[in-house]
Amino acid sequence: MGKTSFLQDFKAFAMKGNVIDMAVGVIIGGAFGKIVSSVVADVIMPPIGLLVGGVNFTDLKWVLKPAVLKDGEEVAAAVTLNYGNFLQVTFDFLVIAFSVFLFVRLLSRLNRKKEKPAAPSAPPAPSKEELLLTEIRDLLKAKQ
Repeated sequence: MGKTSFLQDFKAFAMKGNVIDMAVGVIIGGAFGKIVSSVVADVIMPPIGLLVGGVNFTDLKWVLKPAVLKDGEEVAAAVTLNYGNFLQVTFDFLVIAFSVFLFVRLLSRLNRKKEKPAAPSAPPAPSKEELLLTEIRDLLKAKQ
């Protein structure tokens, strides 16, 4: 009984519209990230590297411990702090975040244009009871 209920609950959860929409968003986001990474690495960074003296940012590193060579063969790899790769990934993130910001901003502007302010509706007509009470009030005022 527990397995069937668990599987049914999982199926109901997995088939909800929000979960499927989120999955599609994650897949498209991953592909979008690859596109932006390529734009940054292949289009934006080469001119920047050229401007700063032909530097490829992903190659920038600080060697903490050099590689150990024995008989011309590398025994132990160098220990490096790859700050250039960090700079590259940070720049990728900033471009992706800016692109997503622009996209969300565009969507919010389009939604604002769709949502025209509704004309103020007329106040509802008074009920029969309110009309009767108003009439009684007016009669009482007239007697005084």
